[in-house]
Order: sequence, then structure tokens, then C-alpha cells
Amino acid sequence: MTNPNLIPVYAEIFLMVAASAILLIDMFLSKRSLAYYLSLAALAGCGILTWADYNAGATVYTFSNMFVSDPMSNLLKLFAYLATGITLIYSRQYATERGMLSGNLGGEFYVLALFSLLGQMVMISGNNMLVIYLGLELMSLALYALVALRRDHAVSTEAAMKYFILGALSSGFLLYGISMLYGATGSLDITEIARVAASGTVNKTIMVFGIVFMVAGLGFKLGAVPFHMWVPDVYQGAPTAVTLLLGGAPKLAAFAICIRLLVEGLLPMAIDWQQMLMVLAVASLAVGNLTAIAQTNLKRMLAYSTIAQMGFVLLGLAAGVVAAAPGSGLAADSSNAVPAYSAGLYYSITYVLTTLGSFGLIMMLARAGFEAEELTDFKGLGKRSPWFAIVMTILMFSLAGVPPMMGFMAKWSVLQAVVTSGQVWLAVVAVMFSLIGAFYYLRVVKTMWFDEPADASLIAVPLDMRVALSANGIAIVALGLVPGALLGACLNAMSKTLGG
Repeated sequence: MTNPNLIPVYAEIFLMVAASAILLIDMFLSKRSLAYYLSLAALAGCGILTWADYNAGATVYTFSNMFVSDPMSNLLKLFAYLATGITLIYSRQYATERGMLSGNLGGEFYVLALFSLLGQMVMISGNNMLVIYLGLELMSLALYALVALRRDHAVSTEAAMKYFILGALSSGFLLYGISMLYGATGSLDITEIARVAASGTVNKTIMVFGIVFMVAGLGFKLGAVPFHMWVPDVYQGAPTAVTLLLGGAPKLAAFAICIRLLVEGLLPMAIDWQQMLMVLAVASLAVGNLTAIAQTNLKRMLAYSTIAQMGFVLLGLAAGVVAAAPGSGLAADSSNAVPAYSAGLYYSITYVLTTLGSFGLIMMLARAGFEAEELTDFKGLGKRSPWFAIVMTILMFSLAGVPPMMGFMAKWSVLQAVVTSGQVWLAVVAVMFSLIGAFYYLRVVKTMWFDEPADASLIAVPLDMRVALSANGIAIVALGLVPGALLGACLNAMSKTLGG
């Protein structure tokens, strides 16, 4: 239904006002701790507003159908708030020790993080291709600045340049694809594009060219092969706090725009983009897992791990299309594919929760003048801090898909969707590369528990970070042992968004 009121965008307005207020307070008071607590309070406020919409379970359009509030968008936003809040908790000591919170505008770290989140919220709820693009640029511009936040650090500056140049290129691909789709359908409204595409009156050649450029742009945002070249360099070069801002919540927004653009907008052309997604998925699984084996830098290894993990998300999207219209070239109804898309949604959330803890532990071991980025820096962690070694073991097992961790259920749900769609060979390929990928995750576990520590000093961890890391690890186990609630929430959200 259409609602002329601003109710669906209360959370976005609240976050925009809060971020602007934090910037002004920081400019005049220079209270870094105040900016930190206000940022967490702003995220909590957004969570309350979005939770009310999520419980309502309704789909509401506003701003001439350009913005939509539906169960999928609300669920993704809730986890985006959670991911950003946990990132800020993990990053506080790390950013302070590296001078990222000093100077006249030291609070810009928090402000840029919130504006990046605002862009993600617009991406998640965009029902118009131009609105989605504006949200994407708002998120990207904030992240470009965050990567370059350590102005005196040459590696971070180089990473920012690479990210900016390749990000601009990918935005150009996406915008060009949007322009071609607009030329073919005469509309930027996703609902209208789907209607025109289903009518069969459009120029298919122009539509396919537009889809190719659009998939290329989406592939960059997901970090899928062959658009992955920025991921390892930027993940390694950026400050770890910013790496987590890059690798966490933005992946949820990227999944959302894949659903908006490809499933809701271009499902009648599914036979064209499904094949591209399958190629990207297999290539990402192969390159990500095989290349990660050779890495000794943990951040770079996790970057290639991200590429492989995004391969599973793409598998869920591709399997959903086959399930929607088995044996045909036209997928006219997405409701039959809801289980596959909900598996992709569940996998995205699982990846983000696991990534938060992995990079959080890297920041925990880092200290002023020392980045705990190398695999050797984790030697003997089991003797220095047994509890956090257990947490890291849980996270690595989850990424590898070892039961009963959350990651196992995520992989299982995607593979089940792929097999149900009839693509058994694709499931076999995914399992094979997952087995290969288990090697580099287990190598981290071996290093922590069986190697002698190079540094026997005590690890000082702030209370808020200690609590958050512990809760992060426990949640991965708990959601693996009892996955029904989150799996059900994902299925319900996708069902109401696509099938309702």
C-alpha cells in the first residue's frame, strides 16, 4: 500500500539528525567519549523505531513509491544497526591508540560511520533505481573517507585511492546499466520495470546489456570474482576498525539491492542474469578459497575468505531463480523461490556476525604501534588468553562450516536450496571448495593452540569490548544449536516481501 506520511522513514530521519548533532557537538566540545555514547544511543533509537515497523509486518510505500518499508528491509536494518554498534565498540580503543579520534574533528570517525549506515538504510529500502544509487554513493563516499582517515599512514592512503578509483568505476557500471534499463522501460521505478519487462514489449537486447553492466556493479559491491581486485588490498591497507565497517553491514545492503534490482525488478529476465550469477559464484568460491591458502596476513586471508563467502550468497540468489521457474526461461513468480532467497539472507547475516568477531579479535590483540595482522601474531593465544582463543576457534569453525556452529547451518540451507533447484553439480562444487577452504581456517586454530606464544604479555581488553566479543562468540554457537528462530525470521521476511 502507499502511505503519503513519513512513518517508514522515521529511522532514517532520526539517524540523519543524530549524526549531524554528533558532528556539531564534537566540533564545539571535542568530547570523543560523548560522541561514542551518542552514536550508540542513536543506533539504539533507530533499532526501536525499526523494530516497531518489523513487528507490524506490513509493506508500506512512500515518496511516490520510491521508498519501501517491508519485513526484509526492517530485518536487514536491525542487523545493520547491530553490526555497526558492535563495530564501534570493538574500534574504540583501537582508533584512540592510532590517533583516529584526535584533532579538531576526531569525532568524524563516528559521524562517517553513521552516514555510511544511513546510505545502507536507503539502499535497503530503495524502490527506485535512482534512490538505490544515491544510497550507494552516500555509503561509498563515507567509506572512502574512513579508509583514508589515518592521513599520515601511507598504506591506508594507498588503499583509499584504490578503493575510490575502483569504486567509481563500479558505480559507473551500475549507473550505465540503470540508464539502459531506463531507456528500455521508460521508468526508474522497480515495480514498473518489472511490469514492463514481463509484458514482453521491451527491446531485449538493450535489457540484457543493461543487466550485464548492473551485475558487474553489484559484483563489485559484493566483492565477487572477477570484480574482487579491491577487496584484499583495501581490507589489508585500511585501519582494522574501518575494515570491519567495510566488511560488515555493507554486505547486508549489497544483498538487499541484489533482491531489489534483480528479483523484484528483473525477475522476468532471470534466465539472463541467473547464468551470470552462477559463473560469479563458482569463480568466487574457487579464487577465494584457493588464494586464501597462500596468505600469511590474517586480514588479507579474511578478505579472500569474504570473496568465497559471497560465492555462497550468490548461489542462493541463482538457486532461487531456478526454483521459481523450473525448466523454463522465464521466472514469473518469485514466491516459489522464497526458501532459496531466505537462505541467502540467512547466510549474509551469518557472515556478518562471524566477521564482526574475527576482526574484533584482531583489534583486541593490536596495541599502539603494533598491528596484530599476521598469522604468527596469534601464536600461543590459547596460553595467553584461553577464553578468547576459544572464541576465535568458534568463529573459524563457523566460517569453515563445522557443526554445530552457525556457519554450518548457513551453508546447509544454501546447499539445500541449490539441490532443490536441480543444480546438484553446483552443490558438489561448493562443497569441494568449502573443504579446501577449511584448511586455512583450521590453520589459525592450530596456530593459537599448538604454537608457542611469541609474546607472553597479558592482554588488556576494555570491559565493553570483552563483553561484546564474548557475546559474539556465544551467539555463533547458540544460533547454530538453535537456528530455528533466525531461519524462521528470514523465511517470514522474504515470504512477506516477495510472496505477500
